[in-house]
Amino acid sequence: SAMDHQPKFFENLSGSGKAIGVLTSGGDAQGMNAAVRAVVRMGIYVKAKVYFVYEGYQGMVDGGDNIVEVSWESVSSILQVGGTVIGSARCKSFRTHEGRLQAAYNLVQRGITNLCVIGGDGSLTGANLFREEWSGLLEELAQNGKIDAEAVKKYAYLNIVGMVGSIDNDFCGTDMTIGTDSALHRIIEVVDAIMTTAQSHQRTFVLEVMGRHCGYLALVSALACGADWVFIPEYPPEEGWEDTMCVKLSENRARKKRLNIIIVAEGAIDCHNKPITSEKVKDLVVQRLGFDTRVTILGHVQRGGTPSAFDRILASRMGVEAVLALLEATPATPACVVSLSGNQAVRLPLMECVQMTQEVQKAMDEGRFLEAVRLRGRSFENNLNTYKLLSHKKPDAELPKTNFNVAVLNVGAPAAGMNAAVRAAVRVGITEGHKMFAVIDGFEGFARGKIKEISWGDVGGWTGQGGSILGTKRTLPAKYLEKIAEQMRANNINALMVIGGFEAYLGLLELSAAREKYDEFCVPMVMVPATVSNNVPGSDFSIGADTALNTITDTCDRIKQSASGTKRRVFIIETMGGYCGYLANMGALAAGADAAYIFEEQFDIRELQANVEHLTEKMKTSIQRGLVLRNENCNENYTTDFIYQLYSEEGKGVFDCRKNVLGHMQQGGAPSPFDRNFGTKISAKAMQWISKKLKETYRKGKVFANTDDSVCLLGMRRRNLVFQPVAELKTETDFVHRIPKEQWWLKLRPLMKILAKYKTSYDVSDSGQLEHVAMLPKEAVPAAI
Repeated sequence: SAMDHQPKFFENLSGSGKAIGVLTSGGDAQGMNAAVRAVVRMGIYVKAKVYFVYEGYQGMVDGGDNIVEVSWESVSSILQVGGTVIGSARCKSFRTHEGRLQAAYNLVQRGITNLCVIGGDGSLTGANLFREEWSGLLEELAQNGKIDAEAVKKYAYLNIVGMVGSIDNDFCGTDMTIGTDSALHRIIEVVDAIMTTAQSHQRTFVLEVMGRHCGYLALVSALACGADWVFIPEYPPEEGWEDTMCVKLSENRARKKRLNIIIVAEGAIDCHNKPITSEKVKDLVVQRLGFDTRVTILGHVQRGGTPSAFDRILASRMGVEAVLALLEATPATPACVVSLSGNQAVRLPLMECVQMTQEVQKAMDEGRFLEAVRLRGRSFENNLNTYKLLSHKKPDAELPKTNFNVAVLNVGAPAAGMNAAVRAAVRVGITEGHKMFAVIDGFEGFARGKIKEISWGDVGGWTGQGGSILGTKRTLPAKYLEKIAEQMRANNINALMVIGGFEAYLGLLELSAAREKYDEFCVPMVMVPATVSNNVPGSDFSIGADTALNTITDTCDRIKQSASGTKRRVFIIETMGGYCGYLANMGALAAGADAAYIFEEQFDIRELQANVEHLTEKMKTSIQRGLVLRNENCNENYTTDFIYQLYSEEGKGVFDCRKNVLGHMQQGGAPSPFDRNFGTKISAKAMQWISKKLKETYRKGKVFANTDDSVCLLGMRRRNLVFQPVAELKTETDFVHRIPKEQWWLKLRPLMKILAKYKTSYDVSDSGQLEHVAMLPKEAVPAAI
């Protein structure tokens, strides 16, 4: 539209004279507090008044001290707390007309005409009804003499913006609801723990996870731990599933697999809409197979604990976006929800989302299960298809035979999630009929002939393993070209899949340049980005970055706790990332830091001075601690030591300093649910691309591929997974500093500053257009995780 040319800055949006009420309602979810904090701080920042509404709608009806104005400090230290600090209650009275009349009166008394509701679909539907009745309620209050005619005019409209907080991820129109990622963290922690004891005793475990009407948690945790079987409400098993499942379990045992994991969503049903309970599944396994079987019901553990880094960033982005939406709302705009699509904040009409969410339930009730899966959206459908692809090996007789050999290798530094990617590649490759080969120790191992065929069973249990099982090296192929070509010839390798970081990208550039000299390299090659630094051009995310971010966030939480114990202390924390500031910047956003120094945004002594003064001011408030993150290469002269000494000197008498270099713990650890899932999906897609390219480039009995589009990087770009020729990515790359020239997350940099109370400029041109809930065409391309 013509409007797009003028960038829109939030400094020009003022909230003065406006009052915003924030409430959490329905079941609690981790990350709600991060959302509350962002709404409060952004609201105050734009000079609006912000009110807490305690205990959800109940507090709105009861009024009194349940609705209080809050300050900047009111939301300090809540970012890392699970649940909701302002409470949530199921409220019967708000469902009555009298209840809503009383609520309207309580809001008008305080001049609140903007509501930010954080909750599930029930809470949001209630808010919308309230908005539709608002002017009628005010007129009724005026007739009863409760308010004057002036107030009816002044407060004529109620604006509503919703954020979905629900661990079930059961809301249509949003890829991830606040709390879902954290719930997955809890489930995965439990599954990882159970796996070790199940290994010891050769047991079968039936795990029941939450999700009365939605199978998302069950499905994604099954993907993330490679479960043997999963039961979800949207996709009931076919008739006779009892036999199929038992055959599958006993086959696995015969293959020397010492444990079986079966995941059941609490709302699981069969195709006649009859419940399938975890007890029923257990009894079946015991009666038919006599396996030692245990049931573990996870229950409310899934709602508890600290929010993951993903949920904190998601909720902080959504909170800021919600305030923008309220500032821009007019009487004509419908109530909206702010949500994420892929990697982009979007606004959607609230009722469209609610209607679509209800359509899913209706489809399930009426036995239209394929429709239900489709209505859940492309991310859900993609998860289901990937799970089906990877969990069941077809008998050899049923597999196609392509006679192609495909090699997989890890290049660069270890990143959590690499093994999940290798597993997916191997299994998809075998399903497509190829022979899969694993290369040990990257290009260096390749040159030395460390290469062997790898089977379906060899990669069992790999999803949850950290590091790189195949082994990885930073060595580039250029000095081994002759030897690598020899190995490719000897093993008749027809395609290459490289999982790794910036070195993997450089390696593919070198191999494609060597095609003129060596025919062996004229084969399809694909790269899947895996590095904690997230510095690979052509992709918004790389495998391993989410796990590293969680490590940084957890550590910062602990450090903050130690600092608030000693009072008036500032911590300076150094993160990894090479020259890429992703970890420092996003870590700062997730941990609630005061500043983050990164290479991409040059800073000088004046800025350091301003940061010290800012912290000095902060120490005068009730928040007497500071947290500063520094990327390892942000500036060669302003080192961590230099900044530590400067702060110590300038802060004398006001605060003292400590420093902490996080180091290699950022590369280790069990992969987070996001990295397992992202690695699995992106790698499966890359393997399917290889199959397609092999068919296209097979001529006269051999594979010959020498065009640019046969050497690609598969990346996540905004809302889609895209294959991009590495040759075309050259212009987007700063090779000296090993980073992309344009990085999406720099746009989020002002968020951290706003939430830490710095004056800053923030370009919000991207937000604001109300989109519609897309009813997907049957063959839509899946994008989000």
